[in-house]
Amino acid sequence: MVLLSLNGVQKSFGMHDIVRDATLSLKEGDRLGLVGVNGSGKTTLLKMINGDMPIDGGSISLARDIRIGFLTQHADIDGELTIMEELTRVFDPVIEMEKRLRDMEAEMAGAHEDEARFNKLCSDYDKLMRRFEDAGGYEWPSRVQGVLAGLGFAKDRRDMPSKLLSGGEKTRLCLARILLLQPDILMLDEPTNHLDLEAVNWLEETLKKYPGTVIVISHDRYFLNSVCNCMAELSMARLTYYTGNYDAFIRKRQANLERQIKEYELQQVEIARQEAIIERYRMFNREKSIKAAESREKRLEKLVRLEKPVSEEKVRFSFEARRRTGEDVLIAKDVSKSFDGKKLFEHFDLHLRAGDRVAVIGGNGVGKTTLLRIFVGEETSDSGSVKYGANVDVGYYDQHQAGLHPEKDVLNELWDDFPQMEGTRVRGVLALFLFTGDDVYQKITTLSGGERGRLALAKLMLRRDNLLFMDEPTNHLDMDSREVLECALDDFDGTLLAVSHDRYFINRVANRVIEMRPDGVSEYIGNYDDYLEKKRAAALSFEDELPGMTQTQRDKIKRKERLARESRKQLENRVRETEANIARTEEKIASLEADMASPEAWQDADRARAITEEHTAAQQLLETLYDDWATLSELLEEQA
Repeated sequence: MVLLSLNGVQKSFGMHDIVRDATLSLKEGDRLGLVGVNGSGKTTLLKMINGDMPIDGGSISLARDIRIGFLTQHADIDGELTIMEELTRVFDPVIEMEKRLRDMEAEMAGAHEDEARFNKLCSDYDKLMRRFEDAGGYEWPSRVQGVLAGLGFAKDRRDMPSKLLSGGEKTRLCLARILLLQPDILMLDEPTNHLDLEAVNWLEETLKKYPGTVIVISHDRYFLNSVCNCMAELSMARLTYYTGNYDAFIRKRQANLERQIKEYELQQVEIARQEAIIERYRMFNREKSIKAAESREKRLEKLVRLEKPVSEEKVRFSFEARRRTGEDVLIAKDVSKSFDGKKLFEHFDLHLRAGDRVAVIGGNGVGKTTLLRIFVGEETSDSGSVKYGANVDVGYYDQHQAGLHPEKDVLNELWDDFPQMEGTRVRGVLALFLFTGDDVYQKITTLSGGERGRLALAKLMLRRDNLLFMDEPTNHLDMDSREVLECALDDFDGTLLAVSHDRYFINRVANRVIEMRPDGVSEYIGNYDDYLEKKRAAALSFEDELPGMTQTQRDKIKRKERLARESRKQLENRVRETEANIARTEEKIASLEADMASPEAWQDADRARAITEEHTAAQQLLETLYDDWATLSELLEEQA
């Protein structure tokens, strides 16, 4: 059953087209992902569907009695009601039905002597009971509890007035209400904002089972892959529909673009051929040839000319380190941090080696950003040590871009940091990040989140550091910019540690995942999918090993055993890594010794000195690696 149809919808703001001739049809069970660059008009389209904004042309049709629920990106609730009361209000009609059922039960208890009245009450009671059951009268309390738990509302905050909630909590509360209302068409604008990974996973599973139609605007590509069975892109005022999830959309969009380019080029070749024939006919200057030329000209005039395919401008950049680090880039030992007596993390250990790509994940408030700030020297730890290796140049991408100066314009923000650059070079760099023309004179205070992010990336690129710390680098970036960032980090020959909740980003760039939790830290080799697979495998094996126990007992043992097993897994990985490092170092020593045996090496004193120093350093590193390997092997035997 088709629930929503758009037919030739038009919308403009002044001379700027937002939507041009948009046509779309969605049926029950469709879960549409709506994508496009920032400012392309995605939210405007949802507002028109919801009736919050008029259309300039075309039509929007809904099936009869269809209810629409719309979660805006900055949804707000501000009142005296608590979280629980706000959600309970959703079921006021059901609660009223239950109250009426109790009243009718009391009436029936006193109406036995009046048979006609008693029969009437019984009939009405049966009808109301069916309505009550159909409306989920018995299930609603558990549904409320499930949504509260799924979206991460702590029990100690559920009785807090909504006006005291943070902006993110208010948005989550609005999302909870709309999910409980269960409209026929559910429209969500960036629903994963303000959600931690556990809540996002819960939302994905909820939406995959949603009985109605879902339209979702999101920059979360992993989310779109998981939830959506169709996609629509709003680009340059054109709405294009695709079947499949996000990855399928990317493939089909590229195939469409290549096909359109080929069709356009073939048509241009044919037009040029026809024009050349017409020109030759006219050169003959005979009546027959002139008529043939005119006939061909008329056919050419009637030809529907294909528009030259164009796509949105994309940022273009890469990260290049100005020098190489040693094998050991960073060693953190026993790092702990608390704020106002509240422990964020303790006994945190990390060894970053050259070329590592580490993603740090975890819920809100576990200290991920604080950890980065300790590493870059903007915070001090309560205990422990952080040591950098040789030739390490640290670059830091702050998700809030606190390093930008509000009073400056874009041009001077970049130029003041790199005064040795010529003006044309500065403008060229800014153009790579889509700051062109008068855009470079915009004040930092007027920039959007995405523009501030692009400017911060431009500064980071020019620094040419070999160790990058990045805090939520994909926040505020549109999808194309995220893809370019991922490609740049793929090609980066330095070391990366990124805090991120963007699972697609983690899959693309990470080879290690560190999960920070209130009760400790775990490390996994691989990307996000590898991390998930290991967690699932661990959970399944525990279920098999713990028959005949209560769920509480299972959970307690699972938690305890998981920590022990992950610790052993970390040791095994460390042993393998150390063995690989030993092999590489031994190869390097052999190569250096071969150089030292060559007479040519001693003809240049500087070169001979450099080889000797490098050989000494490699020998020292090898001794350290052998000591590490022996220690790790002993620990592994103790745990066996």
